[in-house]
Parts: sequence; C-alpha cells; structure tokens
Amino acid sequence: MSSTLLWSDSLALGLDVMDETHREFIALLEQVDQAAELDILPAWQRLAEHTQNHFDREDQWMRSTRFSSSNCHSMQHQVVLQVVREVASRVQQSNDIAMLRDMSQQLGQWFVHHAQSMDAALALHLRNVGFDPLTGVVHMPDALPADLVHGCGGISCDSPDHAVAGATSKA
Repeated sequence: MSSTLLWSDSLALGLDVMDETHREFIALLEQVDQAAELDILPAWQRLAEHTQNHFDREDQWMRSTRFSSSNCHSMQHQVVLQVVREVASRVQQSNDIAMLRDMSQQLGQWFVHHAQSMDAALALHLRNVGFDPLTGVVHMPDALPADLVHGCGGISCDSPDHAVAGATSKA
C-alpha cells in the first residue's frame, strides 16, 4: 500500500520552517505506509513524536502572535494527536495493522486540508506580523491583532470535529 500524499507546490506555504516540517511529516507518513508489518508501529510512533513537536511549535507561534489558546487550529492539533495516540495504543493491544494503515491514509487526507486551510492562514498571519519562526521575534509588533484570534485565522473556520471526522470515526 502506498500513500497518495506527496510533497507538491500546492502544499508550500512560503514559510520555510513550516514547509520543511510538512515535508518531514509527509516523509514519515510514507515510511508508515511502506513499513513491513513488524516495523509499522515503530514508524507510527516516530510519526506521532514528530507530529507532537510539529504541533507544539505551531501552537507556540500562535501564542506568540496573539492567537487564542482555544482557537480551532490548536483544537484540531489536540484532536489529531489524541487520535494518533489512541491508534498506537489500540494497535499495541490488538495488532490490528489494517486499522493503522487505514488511519495513515486518513491522516494524509486530513493533512492536505489542514495545511491548505489552517496552516496557510497561519503562515499568512505570521508573515503579516513579521514573525521569525527561528527566533520567535515579531518584527512588526504594531501589526499584531488587537484582540486574540479565536478562529483559525482565515475567513471561515471549520469545526475541529468536522475537519477530522473521518479520522476519528476509524479510531
């Protein structure tokens, strides 16, 4: 089974650190997809660890640039991490490799939507305030929003439950 998710220009957000993290995520997801049965759970656990670090970093960027800690972007991160951990736990108990492979495919589908909507809005916001993700410095503090951003940073915001409904229904 092979993932249909490959890095492409449609996933590039113009923020090098974020784009590199997304490339790494896709590569780790591909490792899960290509893993032999004995290697798939360790590959999933590497993906889970990377995803935790990836989401922690984005959540910190949001906090540093006036996104509310309760915004739907961060909530999606929490839900997805919970599902990723739950799948690992269930596979450890049941050895249901098919469930893990299916979840990997669904995670890839979710990621495309998340990157092209919520992460794209975050990348635009970070550029608009002159945020340097390597140093954490906001170079244009006057451009920070006066109030906390409670949505996803875009024009509209999908419910976190809706955006990951396919992922959570299989876990």
